[in-house]
Amino acid sequence: MKVLVINAGSSSLKYQLIDMKTETLLAKGHCGRIGIDGYLKHKPLVGEKPCYYENIPLPTHDDALKAVVHMLTSPEYGVIESMSEIAAVGHRVLHGGEAFTSSVLVNDEVMQALERCIPLAPLHNPAQITGIHACTHIMGDIPQVAVFDTGFHQTMPPRAFLYAIPYEYYENDQIRRYGFHGTSYRYVTAAAAEMLGRPLESLKLISCHLGNGSSVAAVEYGKCIDTSMGLTPLPGLPMGTRCGDIDSAVLQFLMKKYGYTIDEMLHILNKKSGMLGLSGVSPDFRDLLHAAEEGDTRCRLALDIFTYQAAKVVGSYVAALNGVDAIIFTAGIGENSPQVRAEILSHFGYLGCCVNEEANAQCYGHDHWTDISGPGSAVKLLVIPTNEELVIARDTRDIVHALRRQKKA
Repeated sequence: MKVLVINAGSSSLKYQLIDMKTETLLAKGHCGRIGIDGYLKHKPLVGEKPCYYENIPLPTHDDALKAVVHMLTSPEYGVIESMSEIAAVGHRVLHGGEAFTSSVLVNDEVMQALERCIPLAPLHNPAQITGIHACTHIMGDIPQVAVFDTGFHQTMPPRAFLYAIPYEYYENDQIRRYGFHGTSYRYVTAAAAEMLGRPLESLKLISCHLGNGSSVAAVEYGKCIDTSMGLTPLPGLPMGTRCGDIDSAVLQFLMKKYGYTIDEMLHILNKKSGMLGLSGVSPDFRDLLHAAEEGDTRCRLALDIFTYQAAKVVGSYVAALNGVDAIIFTAGIGENSPQVRAEILSHFGYLGCCVNEEANAQCYGHDHWTDISGPGSAVKLLVIPTNEELVIARDTRDIVHALRRQKKA
């Protein structure tokens, strides 16, 4: 069974084709600048087929998906004979609100519910709905599955997800903490249990998904009990260009002083803040680390703020869990920055954390799971490259197989 995994943005469409018999990645790629001038990057990962990277017209997501199918099936660049080999499509969907606690087969009712979630994710959900429609137009009645970033966090108790604002805003408008990166957390917590040789249901885990967008989750016995992002991916840790947690009165102050509209203010908080805003140099941690080594004090300060805030959140989750068995690092920074990991973990000597400095220093730029715990560490310290696409493909396979069994019955 081959599953096509789609992650649609407003002007982009990322994809992977996975053979679920062996969980082998067959090809991956990216359509960009859809509706503008368009380009397609395509990389076959089996055989000796060449890669493809060209600027091509992509007026709509339908056109982008047509180009993807053409690449996947072409004699020169393809990895399958025809579109009929694709058994199902799995879609990454950012926000499922309270309507979806797990992945679902797409049908008319699901599409209506996704439309109702648009106010909660106005930048992301419309694009992902467009991606589903494009698959319907191009691929007909192929089964499609929606997998939600927010679904994993729906186990949080009200004490963790409610904001201290008038309760009617939750009752009437579903304003609450939802959390994101849930598909990543599902993968890395299951992998951590496998590494430790223990059932996930017996573990207290803190997972740090650190990338251009960063969050932390507390996972108790396989269920999320708290996470650092909120109604949107803006709060929590300072990130590449997002501010993270901030006094909400700052918005009023700046809007009054500079005459910003609310949309302009949110653009500043989402796109001009975080590491970029603090450093004045870059949102990329590699640039910040290099500049800090060269003596740039603002870059050093930005890094200090990030690692300090990350340590504060991890520490608060140790309290929420009443102890922790393992701390996990994943995503671009978590997987590839020994220095950032070491600076965060330096705050946890009181827990009996001990870092294997050599293992930590050598752990970057590869795709295997690594234990960076030092001898006698009371808490396991793990680096686990995430694989959200595989989780999406697994859910898609399982739901489609269940549908087939139901039809046979």
